[in-house]
Amino acid sequence: MSEPVIVHNTFVITRTYPKSPEQVFAALSDPAKKRRWYGESKSHETVSYELDFRIGGAERASYRFGPNSPFPGAALTNDGSHLEIVPNQRVVIASTMAMAGRRFSASLVTFELVASGKGTELIFTHQGAFFEHADGPAMREQGWRLLLDALGAELAA
Repeated sequence: MSEPVIVHNTFVITRTYPKSPEQVFAALSDPAKKRRWYGESKSHETVSYELDFRIGGAERASYRFGPNSPFPGAALTNDGSHLEIVPNQRVVIASTMAMAGRRFSASLVTFELVASGKGTELIFTHQGAFFEHADGPAMREQGWRLLLDALGAELAA
């Protein structure tokens, strides 16, 4: 039997931030704040980033990998659409990623915000379909762990 062409995977990451759900939600919904923690990195140049934060609104990002990355000079795009938004409670986004114009994955990501005695518990769920030559579930989870660290740094600033 041959290997599957599409790899499906789900992972959940839970973080607690010492901020209110309103402050965490602002970091998900404000274009300038989200660009800082989600769109910018030392490993790539952000070519463009736009966030239309409403149900049906788009989130689009385009990057060019830097010289010290696994893919120097390669163009990466992420195109998403907001499926569900409940202020201070949850955000659900469907998205696709492509490198050099070739789509390699589709994802459904959910941010759930739960008030706790220590601030806000964020429950992040990623459900992905990884096509041929994709980064794969392990690399995607590592990337999201780094992004949620960056979200924590944004909230601490």
